[in-house]
Amino acid sequence: MPYLPLLLASLMFIVGFLGTFLPVLPGAILIYGGMLLYGYLTKFTALTIHFFIIEGLALLLVFAVDFLAAAVGTKRYGGSRAASFGAAVGTLAGIFFFPPLGIIVGPFVGAALAELIKGKEIDQALRVGFGTIIGLLGGTILKIVIETAMIIYFFITIF
Repeated sequence: MPYLPLLLASLMFIVGFLGTFLPVLPGAILIYGGMLLYGYLTKFTALTIHFFIIEGLALLLVFAVDFLAAAVGTKRYGGSRAASFGAAVGTLAGIFFFPPLGIIVGPFVGAALAELIKGKEIDQALRVGFGTIIGLLGGTILKIVIETAMIIYFFITIF
């Protein structure tokens, strides 16, 4: 068992997993990259093209969850496209200006402000902001499940 490739891949998995919670890091990409690095360093003896296709599909699923989670939460609680856009802008602003709580507060404030600007009542705007947070948290849980499955499948494949 080549230990250095396994150690490097595992470190990338850990950093990638942290990226699930810290949007500055490309979580799932780092996890997939760790698998590619392991494959490259071991001359792809244990990891086949079939493995990488399955893991690539899981990676695409993580991207889809990332893209849709806040929007689904926003819509489910009566938000508009402007609220979805406001949540995205709020997420970015929150990450840069109010870390680490900005990841939660930013989307909430962004979605709620967008709804207020559109003329919604404050209680409806706050409801949409709350829905955005519910969507983000649900998406994060789903991403954790998918990324964990990716890592488990990797270890099952190499052992």
